[in-house]
Amino acid sequence: MTHTEADAAITAVSQILGEASGGPVALEGGITNRNFRVTLGGRDVVVRVPGKDTSELGIDREAEAQAAQAAARLGLGPSVAAVIDDPRCIATDFVPGETMTVDSLQGEREIIGVANILRSLHESGETIRTDFDPFEVIRDHAERAVERGASLPPEFEQAELLANEIRLKLTSPLHEPVFTHNDLLPANLIRSSDGALHLLDWDYAGMGNRFFDLANFAINAELSETQRDLLLSSYFGEATAANRATLNLMRVMSDFREAMWGVLQGTISDLDFDFAEYAARHFRRLIETSSEPAFSEALEAGSVA
Repeated sequence: MTHTEADAAITAVSQILGEASGGPVALEGGITNRNFRVTLGGRDVVVRVPGKDTSELGIDREAEAQAAQAAARLGLGPSVAAVIDDPRCIATDFVPGETMTVDSLQGEREIIGVANILRSLHESGETIRTDFDPFEVIRDHAERAVERGASLPPEFEQAELLANEIRLKLTSPLHEPVFTHNDLLPANLIRSSDGALHLLDWDYAGMGNRFFDLANFAINAELSETQRDLLLSSYFGEATAANRATLNLMRVMSDFREAMWGVLQGTISDLDFDFAEYAARHFRRLIETSSEPAFSEALEAGSVA
């Protein structure tokens, strides 16, 4: 992304919010978009500028804005200050506080807090204009990556076989689509100065599977079996054998999606990031998780949630 592109986005937002006070500060850590903190009209905001060809990743920018606005209404994410179509960008209030990490998300308070956020999100009744089916997302990413000249990693075939088995297990009403976030990396959670957790970055939000969100958080925060039980009991009221089994299955799906995102993003992005290693790391963890007895037991279980 050129300075001109970033400047154009900030200029467009300033026409709505007011004149800039000082220059923008680039925020580190994004691996899909570019984010800039800037004060416009006295309002401290983050201007989010899409990365190169992010529509290839299945991102619907109108759905992202819709999801961010819904999350703000629900008190789960920062307020949306402006949405600009040309150049495409979104501005949200800057949330001062602590960016969460794997370690900081493993405490009881944090796990319960995330469970509460996800339950509020999933039970909100909000509807978003796009769907998020992880099985279809993975298939789409694989097809697009091959079209763009990539070779699928050797682990793909084994992971695809597992995914086909997992999909057959998910038949209960709990898998009906609800409003989901689908990108629960630790860095997408902020604890503000008042102690509240805020969920950021709604690029991949859509109507999806609640268990994908739960598993996405569980695997990315590296929760232990005991911590996963706390997540489930905080969300559902109890951690049953059936929802434990489903969570274990979907932890594999979370890493499969993340791995294939890395494969495809490696053919698209101009960000300074090692997407090949990112994909390989998630494939390694997928294979490790699928080798655990709990995963095999989940696949063999007569019923899952």
